[in-house]
Amino acid sequence: MAKGVLSPEKQKHKRRVAKNVRVAERRRLQNRYHVSRMKTAFKKFYETLKKEGAEAAEKLLPLCQKLAYKAAAKGAIHKNEAARRVSRAAKRLNLAKQTVAQA
Repeated sequence: MAKGVLSPEKQKHKRRVAKNVRVAERRRLQNRYHVSRMKTAFKKFYETLKKEGAEAAEKLLPLCQKLAYKAAAKGAIHKNEAARRVSRAAKRLNLAKQTVAQA
């Protein structure tokens, strides 16, 4: 065979590798979208909790929960990570509510 020409078997393999690279890139971008959206929602929740208080932040918690579980369903994060993030946010919200009630 001439130099630089692949045998038919190697050509098939090379095409498969190229497709796998394309698929992996598409999945990476989808995962990044879901994780980024979720993290932004949680940052907004914590910032609102800090600046405006528990009442304002309470309205954002369902969105955070939805986005976290959606990211887990899509495989971008593990389901336990989603549950942990939501749990920590709810715990912090409840702590802020108790602090306001005691004051």
